[in-house]
Amino acid sequence: QVQMVESGGGLVQAGGSLRLSCAASGRTFGFYNMGWFRQAPGKERECVAVIPWRGPSLYYLDSVKGRFTISRDNAKSTLYLQMNSLKPEDTAVYYCAADRHLSTVVHTLVAEYDYWGQGTQVTISS
Repeated sequence: QVQMVESGGGLVQAGGSLRLSCAASGRTFGFYNMGWFRQAPGKERECVAVIPWRGPSLYYLDSVKGRFTISRDNAKSTLYLQMNSLKPEDTAVYYCAADRHLSTVVHTLVAEYDYWGQGTQVTISS
């Protein structure tokens, strides 16, 4: 079982930046594909970004490309999401998630992830 804790959320004005972190327990973090998801009120949870356990294939939701950057530090078992040029439509609860299946395929569906953090609220004011 992997436990993950997100941090870094908050309230910022449009155009601002936030950096989310997700600290994971255990020694197997480096073997997981890791993703950031978000869920806005009344909407389904959607995949924002994915970084595989190995290889260069990153995934970004079209609406965040060029503004968000996903990265990981396996030595610290930590996942990051740098969010720049934030917009009100980025307002949501952001979750980190781990896919433990050693896949080289980048997954974007909620059902394909095994472990989830509790979420951190990101609110962007206009």
